[in-house]
Amino acid sequence: MEKNKKMLLIFPPQWTPISPHFAIPSLLGQLIANGYDAQAVDLNIDFFDTYLNEDKLLESIDLAKENFKYLQSRILSVFSPNKTANQYTLEEQIFLYRYNYINQYFKNHSRYLELIPSLVDNAKRVIKSDDFYNPVKFVKNLNIIVRALEIISLPYAPTKVEFDSVQNPFFKFNYDTIKYFVFDKASNIFIDYYKSKLDEILKKDADFIALSINSSSQIVPGLTLCNMLKNSTNAHINIGGNFFGRIANELLKHKEFFELFAHSVSVEEGEGPIVQLAKFVNDEIPISQVPNLLYVADGKVVQNEKMKPLRLDETAGMDLTGYDLSKYLSPEIVMPFQSSRGCYWGKCSFCDQDFGQNFNVKNTDKIISEFIDFKNKYNINSFEFIDESVSPSELSALSDKISENNLEVKFFADARLETDFTSEILNKASKAGLKMILWGLESGSEKVLKLINKGIDINKRFEIMQNAKNAGIWNFAFIFFGFPAETLEDAFLTVKMLVDNSNIIDSYGRSVYTMGRHSKLAQEPEKYGITKIYPAKDEFSPNINFECSGMTKDELKSVHSYCISECARAFKNPLWMYLRTREWLFLYISKYGVDWVRNYNLTDINEE
Repeated sequence: MEKNKKMLLIFPPQWTPISPHFAIPSLLGQLIANGYDAQAVDLNIDFFDTYLNEDKLLESIDLAKENFKYLQSRILSVFSPNKTANQYTLEEQIFLYRYNYINQYFKNHSRYLELIPSLVDNAKRVIKSDDFYNPVKFVKNLNIIVRALEIISLPYAPTKVEFDSVQNPFFKFNYDTIKYFVFDKASNIFIDYYKSKLDEILKKDADFIALSINSSSQIVPGLTLCNMLKNSTNAHINIGGNFFGRIANELLKHKEFFELFAHSVSVEEGEGPIVQLAKFVNDEIPISQVPNLLYVADGKVVQNEKMKPLRLDETAGMDLTGYDLSKYLSPEIVMPFQSSRGCYWGKCSFCDQDFGQNFNVKNTDKIISEFIDFKNKYNINSFEFIDESVSPSELSALSDKISENNLEVKFFADARLETDFTSEILNKASKAGLKMILWGLESGSEKVLKLINKGIDINKRFEIMQNAKNAGIWNFAFIFFGFPAETLEDAFLTVKMLVDNSNIIDSYGRSVYTMGRHSKLAQEPEKYGITKIYPAKDEFSPNINFECSGMTKDELKSVHSYCISECARAFKNPLWMYLRTREWLFLYISKYGVDWVRNYNLTDINEE
């Protein structure tokens, strides 16, 4: 049967605009390799490109002024001095927030409104050119872009589009609230954006349109587009990606979700199911035979059986056909790349990052072949391994292959602090192009590490990092606070660990623990100091609220602040704190080396 139906894959806002996301190129490559007429559109980078220019900022300022006049005309009818905050309806609360936010912005930031529009086009040029590598120019122009995003968001308060997220203090992870903000024209900036893009999308005359929603920041923008497409075309609308796959059981209870937003939702690994879905669209198989799929049948939401996932060696390489790589806000594309899927350890109690994935490793010859394709087709030489964790043996074999093929590439990866990361492996990996490792350091408390079930030798961690440093590799350390059984004393040990080893740790990323609904902690809470789990108020949340025997919220907040102040002194306000993303940090390390980046600090920026 002729495969004549057109397939369109869309990556919606809102995601960091530095490089293409992994998901869509991976699925596009799979469809094309199987003979389907498929193309892709990255609306995320298009959104940034559309709004980050002088004309759009001036338009946003005018719209904010018009909105404020309307708010002023109605403020007395909404605000009442006799009401407490919880006596206002949601609409009234948003109205008052919008009024106060815009009013304060006009009063406190009028200078931004005057200056930023004329500067934003050059700021984009700087970030995308060799001027990026001038720290003073980079920081200055990144700040301009941050302010520009504030301005384009201003008319739509409380929604605030940021560089890597969308913030809204009224947003909750439940169906009713999500639906409210999808259809709220006053706060949903993406409605206006899609109105300018819808005709262009519809002209592609696709029979099948799939959107990849991988993050909570994409929920409102992604579902907004789904609804507009569902009302404008007869194409089969499908939602895939990581986010909704985590709450598939909740979607089974929401038939209206499918009536408003999509004909189907795909869960878990998608390379195999996307081809079967294409077969359905092409009338080759019935929808009941499409694996990993949720849809409405006989008046209720049903879920098809899951298929055995394809191994990475069975999948096609990523395809960037149709991507305009010049739009991304980076002087060089750092391409996300997957050399393994799932986690080879898979025992950490706090983690559910590999939920829905089946561990397997891509053959090194296939990796080399795909690297060569990226270099030849797209002039891409830098890669970010998005594996949950690259193993010592995998890194060793890959480094050997890169050297054997005289392949000039640069890359960075996440890894566990295992003693099998020997000096020999780290040195040859460095020679092969490894510039940075993001280590799961996690905690300075031996008690917490045992509860985490990290499975490493706590006494050898810094020996491994020292070996990496000796090899010229940047050591990035992940740490977090708020593990359920973690006390204030445990948390202070983590801060002390960072400060005492600041000569070995080149940079760090801190976070506050949130319990994923698919983590081992959620399955056996009593083992980890969890005293109470709350019934989910927000059924679409990927996380679970809990009470624990560890730190209070106030203690957690205080130790977080303490960590910031202590590490600012220990690391001397370095440049890496202002590079914002690890991709940009990686590019600076690749350009100047570990020592130069480490020693360039905020004082240098202020003095120049």
